[in-house]
Amino acid sequence: MSGTSEGPTPAADLIGPAVTESNVEPAPGTGPPPYSSAFCAAPLAMAVVDREGLVTGANAALADLLGTPPGELAGSVAADLVDLASDARTWHTYLEVLRGREARLRCTRRLKHPDGHSLWARVTVAPLPGEGRGGVLLSVADISAHRELQARLRHLQMHDPVTRLPNRTLFFERLSTALEAESYEESGTTGRIGLCYLDLDGFKAINDTLGHRVGDGLLAAVAERLTHCAEEAGFARSSPPLVARLGGDEFALLVEDSTGTEQLADLAESVLEALRAPFDLSGRRLSVSASIGVVERQASGTTPTALMQAADTTLYWAKADGKDRWTLFDPERNAHLITRQALAATLRPAIERGEFALEYQPLVCMEDGLLRGVEALVRWKHPQFGVLAPNRFIGLAEEDGSIVPLGRWILATACRQARAWQVAHPDEPPIFVSVNVAVRQVWDSDLVADVARILDETELAPHLLQLELTESAVMGSAGRPLQALQALSDMGVRIAIDDFGTGYSNLAYLSRLPVSVLKLDGSFVRGFQYESDNSAAVPPNPADEVVVEAMIQLAHRLGLTVTAECVETLAQASRLRSIGCDTGQGWLYSRPVSPDRISELLGVRV
Repeated sequence: MSGTSEGPTPAADLIGPAVTESNVEPAPGTGPPPYSSAFCAAPLAMAVVDREGLVTGANAALADLLGTPPGELAGSVAADLVDLASDARTWHTYLEVLRGREARLRCTRRLKHPDGHSLWARVTVAPLPGEGRGGVLLSVADISAHRELQARLRHLQMHDPVTRLPNRTLFFERLSTALEAESYEESGTTGRIGLCYLDLDGFKAINDTLGHRVGDGLLAAVAERLTHCAEEAGFARSSPPLVARLGGDEFALLVEDSTGTEQLADLAESVLEALRAPFDLSGRRLSVSASIGVVERQASGTTPTALMQAADTTLYWAKADGKDRWTLFDPERNAHLITRQALAATLRPAIERGEFALEYQPLVCMEDGLLRGVEALVRWKHPQFGVLAPNRFIGLAEEDGSIVPLGRWILATACRQARAWQVAHPDEPPIFVSVNVAVRQVWDSDLVADVARILDETELAPHLLQLELTESAVMGSAGRPLQALQALSDMGVRIAIDDFGTGYSNLAYLSRLPVSVLKLDGSFVRGFQYESDNSAAVPPNPADEVVVEAMIQLAHRLGLTVTAECVETLAQASRLRSIGCDTGQGWLYSRPVSPDRISELLGVRV
């Protein structure tokens, strides 16, 4: 009986000539060996092997195990019987045991029985007890039942009990193997790998309301559909994708040797289509959808951790983009996300390090063109990313609460600068400074106390400070925010609604708010845009003019002044002036500039 694989030259050819006589028979006058009876009766399959590697005697148990007539074992090559020559390391150790230079060889071999079935055997080769016998004892134990039990236990360990799919452990084992160089450097492979990482939309609600039994049934049904999709994918170059349940309602389809993003996109689309059909479970009709993150890339240079991070990020995008869809990993979008995270992590320390600065954009009286005020605009002088505009970090500051210390710094710096202009130019009418305020500053800090303290410290008159809040924040104000705005207004501070016209636009509510200024959103002003400033210019959209004129008239009737943002041309300024707009702000007058440049504009017609 031979092993399942070919190996080096058989032992008999390497060690010496074949021995044709069995030395199991005792020599004349010496009697039988003391162990011969035990040897023949033992249930453990054994054979005596001489120094040349040939069997000199074998018991019945070995003959039964190998399926060989007992008389044919004597004189056979022991290494061939139990496949000891199939790998170099085992073969070398076996030779060393025969020569007396190694104490023992123990290995596991899969042997093929003459009747066709295979068995797993543990083979041990050790010197015979006693001195001068010059041979070794070969013993063979059938461990097939043990190996089968191990295989069943491994299967249970590596598979999810609810869906019967490979679990997270087996998935990462396969993924790690697929990313090893020898797996993708073989000729004929694409050297690429793909992953569809999906999460069920709405599963938690089903699980919470109908119970885990129904939830588990749904997961099992989903697993069946995913497996069917994988089998029907028609991957001609490779085996079907590995479908695994990673935990909860998360599944993965791993595509080894993928042919590109189109292949992964087709697979993701088929999965979405399969899951959209309702599930009939125990008389209930249930519906779920899925969000899928798709990643496809070169296997070289990729790690399991990097691939899963990309898939997890892309799955989050699919959820954020509306669910029931697949989204392909975008390196640029991911880089933006990483930058955003880096900014968020360094935002608070940057405030303490003084990395922020203010620029000021003029607010110009449309009637005479003179400077009436400025809007303070914060810039982050980031040591790595350069100068950043507010849209890059204000949202982050509002999310993590750092807008409170940052807003306090902006307010103090702007008030100090407004007072400095007033002192430096005593002959010019003082200009006001407008500062943006986030709603979170009202909720998370005592804004009224902060403003009162800063005005006192900088000696700036309250009417020279204007606080801007977005329309949605002001119109939805109630309780503490409204009380704070009222207290600030009573103090003499001007309150302005920024980006007016993009939110609630509840004009009737304006009469009940402590607001003194409306800042029209730039989208309205752009409707006044001429293609040129000559007589052949295309006239502006009349609907925009009607809407803006109505808002200006209503604001004036309520005692409010109106500022137009994004004024870029003389034609726009002329039309706004003709319908009664009070103040303009935009590139026609000036971009945001340094405090020194504002000093130069004081008293000058802009």
